[in-house]
Amino acid sequence: MDTRGAILQRLADGRFHSGQALGAELGLSRAAIWKILRQLREQWGLDVQSVPGRGYRLARPVALLDSAGIAAQLNDHVRKAIADIAVHWCLDSTNAHLLERTREQDIHGQVVLAEQQTAGRGRRGRQWHSPPAANLYLSLGWRFASSEPLAGLSPAVAVAVWRALADVGAYNHGIKWPNDLWWQGRKLAGILLELRGEAEGPWQVVIGIGLNVAMPQDHHDRIDQPWVDLATILGAPPDRNHLTALLINHLVATLQAHTEHGLAASLADWQKADLLRDRPVVLQRQEGPVTGIARGIDGEGALRVETPAGMTSWHAGEVSVRPRHD
Repeated sequence: MDTRGAILQRLADGRFHSGQALGAELGLSRAAIWKILRQLREQWGLDVQSVPGRGYRLARPVALLDSAGIAAQLNDHVRKAIADIAVHWCLDSTNAHLLERTREQDIHGQVVLAEQQTAGRGRRGRQWHSPPAANLYLSLGWRFASSEPLAGLSPAVAVAVWRALADVGAYNHGIKWPNDLWWQGRKLAGILLELRGEAEGPWQVVIGIGLNVAMPQDHHDRIDQPWVDLATILGAPPDRNHLTALLINHLVATLQAHTEHGLAASLADWQKADLLRDRPVVLQRQEGPVTGIARGIDGEGALRVETPAGMTSWHAGEVSVRPRHD
C-alpha cells in the first residue's frame, strides 16, 4: 500500500486525525501529509475536511475492502473452492495482474480486488473508470480441463452477477448481450473474460467484473455512456465486503454448474434477464451494420437475430449490438 492508501486507511473511520499524528505514524512531515491530502481531494474526489485544532477527516466514513471479512461471508462449499483473496490498494488492472500470474502458477480459485485501478479495461478495449474506494473491481481465476466449457461462459458469468445483484436488492436490472448489466437503460456493471491455454487444454480464464457501487460526483462527466450505481438504485451504497462475498458465491456456484452442464444451467435465468429479446437491434460490424429482431441466444451464447434474410447467429467478438429506436 502506498502512502496515499495508508492515509486513507487511517481516515476511513470518519474521525479527526491531526497532521502531526499522521506524520508520526507514517514517518512523513506535516507538509507531505498536507500534499497527499490535497491529492485525495483534487485527484480522487474524496471529501477530506480540515478543521483547525482538530485535524483531518473524511466527510463520510469509508468501508475498505477486507479479505478476511469477505472470506467469512462465503458459503462453505465456495470457501473450499477459493484459494486466495488478495486486496490491493492500487493496480493498473485486476485482470492484468491475474493474467500475469498465469505465466508462473495455476490461478484457479484466486480472487484479486483493488480499491483503485489506473488502467481498468472493458470489452473491445474500452476504458473502465475506476475511482478509489468507491466501486468494485474484482477478478477471479478459474481453470477448465478443456475448451468445451468455454462455449457460453460469458453469458453464464453475466447471469451469476445478475443473481448477486438481485440478492442485494437491485431489482429491475437485466443483461444486455453479451454480458453487460443494465438498470433502466443505464450501465451498472461490465464483465471482461480473458483466456490463456492450449487447444487441447487446460485453459485458465480470468473473469473480470467492474461494478458501480457509489460513483463520486466528480466522475459523472468522465463516462461517455449512460450509467448508474447501486447507491442510486438502493438509496444508499451497500456494504462492499458483503457484496463481494455475494458475487464470489454466485460466480463459483455458476462456474461449477457450467462445468457440468454448460450454458443450459444458466439459460432459464438468462431468458428472464435478457434485455434485448424480441426487440429491434442494430449490429455494428466491420462490413457494415445489420438490423433485425433479437431472438435470444443459442446453446453457445451467440446472439440470434432474425433478419429479412433469415435467422442469423453472432458471437461477441464479431459485433457490438444496441437497441434500434425507429
